[in-house]
Amino acid sequence: MPKVLVSSASPYSCKVRMAAAYAEIPLQAVAVETSNPTAELLNANPLGKIPVLITDDGETIFDSRAITQYLNRESGNRLYPRNPAKRTAAERLEALADGIADCALAHVYERRSRPEEMVHQPWLDKQWGKVMRALDALNANPPKLGKKITGGHIALRAALGYMELRFAGKWEKGRSKLKRWAARFDEKFPELKSLLPS
Repeated sequence: MPKVLVSSASPYSCKVRMAAAYAEIPLQAVAVETSNPTAELLNANPLGKIPVLITDDGETIFDSRAITQYLNRESGNRLYPRNPAKRTAAERLEALADGIADCALAHVYERRSRPEEMVHQPWLDKQWGKVMRALDALNANPPKLGKKITGGHIALRAALGYMELRFAGKWEKGRSKLKRWAARFDEKFPELKSLLPS
């Protein structure tokens, strides 16, 4: 069985695990610490970043978008529509969701890796501003949730799961449509809820 090196809190790990589950591709999740990378992680991805998918024949695929594209091909296009315009919309949503996660993680790492007196508040404010603008845009026009979802929907739910984990009570105000969207996602796809960042 292919395995994926992950962290339970990582929105990108979450996205990949949810995408695999939705595409019905079994993966063995192996938890790793990027702050103290194992030889397996560094051999699989010299950047020492997660997630990393390791196929049965030992091929490694890293970066969550590369992995979701791989899973899409393996599943016969279960994650991205064949229609070019719909596929572009799904990929754009995924890019926006990943951008939210990028900025939120930059915010967390700035506080986690520096002494309090060295934390650069203008940097935090800039990252937070990006997150707020993206969430406002999504709240104004939440993506439709039908019977089928895309890699974009999955990436957004993973990003919102990360916001719930790290910024509970700080991002939701005035974004009731987005909160309802996340709740509807969980109702429609309960099998994916357990894979949200934790």
